[in-house]
Amino acid sequence: MTSSPDPSVAGQPVTVTATVAPVAPGAGTPTGTVTFTFGDGTGPTSAPLSGGIATVAHVFSGTSGSPFAITATYNGDTNFTASSGTDTQTVNKAATTTAVVSSPDPSTVGQSVTLTATVAAVAPGAGTPTGTVTFTFGDGTSSATAILAGGIATVTHPYTTRTGSPYTVTATYNGDTNFTASSGTDTQTLTKITTTTTVTSTPDPSVVGQSVTISATVSSASGTPTGMVTFAFGDGTSTAAAPLSGGIATVTHTYTTTTGSPFTVTATYGGNDNYASSSGTDTQTVSRAATTTTAVATPNPAMVSDPVTVTATVAPVAPGTGTPTGTVTLAIPGRTPQTVTLAGGTASAVFNPLPKGTYTVTANYNGSVNHAPSAGTTTLVVTTPG
Repeated sequence: MTSSPDPSVAGQPVTVTATVAPVAPGAGTPTGTVTFTFGDGTGPTSAPLSGGIATVAHVFSGTSGSPFAITATYNGDTNFTASSGTDTQTVNKAATTTAVVSSPDPSTVGQSVTLTATVAAVAPGAGTPTGTVTFTFGDGTSSATAILAGGIATVTHPYTTRTGSPYTVTATYNGDTNFTASSGTDTQTLTKITTTTTVTSTPDPSVVGQSVTISATVSSASGTPTGMVTFAFGDGTSTAAAPLSGGIATVTHTYTTTTGSPFTVTATYGGNDNYASSSGTDTQTVSRAATTTTAVATPNPAMVSDPVTVTATVAPVAPGTGTPTGTVTLAIPGRTPQTVTLAGGTASAVFNPLPKGTYTVTANYNGSVNHAPSAGTTTLVVTTPG
């Protein structure tokens, strides 16, 4: 008896040959059949002799029991008696290959990625490997082990950072009784998570000089973005930056003019290693600030021989701020009104002496681009000596 190849690997076909010869002084060529048993628990197989030789092919599907005792039993014929012979067949583990793929690839931070390992026998080995596959993800997290089913093992893994991307994913088949260990690698690329930025301002509308709170909210499909947001106010002033906290960044800004209103406010999120940049806009309407105008006459009371100075003071009404500009029209009954330019929020004019009497002095602020008109009055008393 002979078997070839010997040793073989699990799943590899083995040719088993029995040669039957007469024992001297007998001679001739035996005929009939030979029955083979393989020592691995499978059923016997018979083959006819041809020229004294019988051959069968057999696949040893596993290593358990190796080396196997193979027996060939010649069943005899009319002229020759039965006989038997034995041989041993060593069966080793079959080599394997392991391939691993990830999906989706690329993925985003926090997205669940499915890793699939396929383990297959390497020819001439055959069969379906069993056992476990250990996956390492390349991001410093703990490995994960999954059981093979039909030669396939699967795990899922979320990558929580792009630092280190693309990652090397390794799947290691740990082997079993019939198949050797093997491993395979793949790469997993992480892309930044898309973000959206929305911006709001309050109060809107506001007035010149009023403090406006501008907030940007940066959101994504996964997690809470961090980093900085840069605000541009649309009025030609410098930008301002603020950090995100809970996905929200806030600044305050004071608009000092209505020129250009409504202003386009832009919030730009700069992104970070895990989140992509984005921007959003809003508009801020700025109206004129209300004002108050007060009038003062000096001297008061005045003598009929005294020139009278009328002074107007114009001030913004909260929440408006700033110093009003423009002109004020000052008037005393019986005298020509005078229009005077404000300087530092005040304007004055001198009126000729007045006859005895009581007069209502009026100061009318004519308004400006940034401040609304207003008016004020005072009472002037003019007396005679004695």
